[in-house]
Amino acid sequence: MGGPSPPYYTPLSKPTANATTSYWRKPKIYSLAIVTILCSLSYLYGVWQNGGGATSGLGTTTSCVFSKNKTTTKTYSLSSTNSGDTQLDFASHHSADDGGAATLSGETIKKYPPCDIKYSEYTPCEDPKRSLKFDRDRLIYRERHCPEKNELHKCRVPAPHGYKSPFKWPLSRDLAWYANVPHKELTVEKAVQNWIRYEGDRFRFPGGGTMFPNGADAYIDDIDKLINLKDGSIRTAIDTGCGVASWGAYLLSRNILAMSFAPRDTHEAQVQFALERGVPALIGVIASKRLPYPSRAFDMAHCSRCLIPWGQYDGAYLIEVDRVLRPGGYWILSGPPIRWRKYWKGWDRSREDLNAEQMQIENVTKSLCWKKLIEKDDIAIWQKPANHLHCKKFRKIVKNPPFCVAQNPDKAWYTKLETCLTPLPEVSNNEDVAGGELEKWPKRLHAIPPRISRGTINGVTPETFLKDSELWKRRVSYYKTVNNQLGQVGRYRNILDMNAFLGGFAANLIEDPLWVMNIVPVEAKVNTLGAIYERGLIGTYQSWCEAMSTYPRTYDLIHADSVFTLYKDRCEMEDIMLEMDRILRPEGSLIIRDDVDILVKVKRIADGLNWDSQIVDHEDGPLEREKLLFAVKLYWTAPASADQAS
Repeated sequence: MGGPSPPYYTPLSKPTANATTSYWRKPKIYSLAIVTILCSLSYLYGVWQNGGGATSGLGTTTSCVFSKNKTTTKTYSLSSTNSGDTQLDFASHHSADDGGAATLSGETIKKYPPCDIKYSEYTPCEDPKRSLKFDRDRLIYRERHCPEKNELHKCRVPAPHGYKSPFKWPLSRDLAWYANVPHKELTVEKAVQNWIRYEGDRFRFPGGGTMFPNGADAYIDDIDKLINLKDGSIRTAIDTGCGVASWGAYLLSRNILAMSFAPRDTHEAQVQFALERGVPALIGVIASKRLPYPSRAFDMAHCSRCLIPWGQYDGAYLIEVDRVLRPGGYWILSGPPIRWRKYWKGWDRSREDLNAEQMQIENVTKSLCWKKLIEKDDIAIWQKPANHLHCKKFRKIVKNPPFCVAQNPDKAWYTKLETCLTPLPEVSNNEDVAGGELEKWPKRLHAIPPRISRGTINGVTPETFLKDSELWKRRVSYYKTVNNQLGQVGRYRNILDMNAFLGGFAANLIEDPLWVMNIVPVEAKVNTLGAIYERGLIGTYQSWCEAMSTYPRTYDLIHADSVFTLYKDRCEMEDIMLEMDRILRPEGSLIIRDDVDILVKVKRIADGLNWDSQIVDHEDGPLEREKLLFAVKLYWTAPASADQAS
């Protein structure tokens, strides 16, 4: 292990008169030669002492040494130098008894203490206590309501005592540790529907759901009989009111990537269970604001007994689904009111009420120019038109909802829902796909996104896209030489890219059994999230001056490219890093790229957060001002006594 460098040999005074005195009287050339040799030997000895041989101090990357997974306490050690044969341990060890309060060197480093155990599931912008201050109409109280600056906690959110690294995918789809999400409410409330079972020290997810008693896999097979899920034309999906996200979990084996969301509500920890399973999910709700996704993002939208009043509020919720649905995309509905003639008694509602609800939905979908493809058994499917040529003619007869005027269809951060129809890009004939036709998956990933090829993203050209693709191919390759576990199958499952641009980081990890949440910050110069979706990837908008709509311990690895440069003078660096610490799992990893002066400040805060971190050179060498910080969040949990007391 690297350690502090020993002092180099430096003579502080002349030698005393002794046997060596005659040596100093020899010709100067001899003395100069001997001094040179001694200095060289001293230098090489110092380098050798610093760990790793004569070339140790000359390397540009950190050498990672990984030990096997074990249950004994692991000591993390870093050299005080910025490069060299330093050992960063990215492996999981599941044990630490000091509460994460290991002593760090440097009296001037600000330490961040652990938060109280009551904050172990703290989601700042969806705090149940704060939500009570807001209107319950249309579920507005369940939307994002973030704390003021003076309300921010300057502490590290603890994991519950006994926390373990999740099961590796695909085992995690079916199993989660009870200690990680200690909630049994759903095992009781949803016992009949086969959502989740409690088995000793773990939960099991049988894949059931309210409307798919035979399991999500069989339910998806039923959908596949009605629309083609195998040919690559459907890649991105959105699941509203997702429960524990079994629909999204089982779509993954079909190369379909679903963004699942549900509010933080009475069904405790739905989204938390989804994330613990290794399934993409966010806390969210359709209420008074747009969903945080660009227009024309998803190939398929889904609601299985999600209890959203689709036909109410002038069809505002279906209008929002229309905004985020791609031309030619599908909307799938199962549960009330579909097949009400069979289920109305069990739903404890009148036939008249359910019939009126279905007619309301049918009327709204017609006003959006959707075509109802089929209603079979418990499933109904509608399709959005490929363009709006026919719809514009239809608008001369049916005035509502009108087309939106002078709106940005991709603006979706605290943007009010509108009851107007988002117009699709212009086309010349009825066969054209508005906005451009996408390649089928997997060709879609590397094809130039239509938003770029058509020049609708300011300053981003096809050449920009191709250069960015090559850049990230090289960067990810370099990352794997520093953190070789990034290339090991199963080490990371949930990954966050805090400033994704065109999704190049995610694209170069596509062969691994993981998924990446691509963030386009609302403060970014250009909005590229639509292009990311056109590549068949997923993501969301986020301002990093606020907390993310997710539970603590969501991600196994966080990647942050120039995030702190972007937010310089916008908000506090420590608040962004505390949020990173909140959403990163114990023993999770970080890769932070930024200017060297900024990274030095980041490193000091990382030390105060008790991250094991190391600054290394840019992939193009030490002369680049941009550097990288690789870090590991050390394993620590709330003490057993505090956890039991809570």
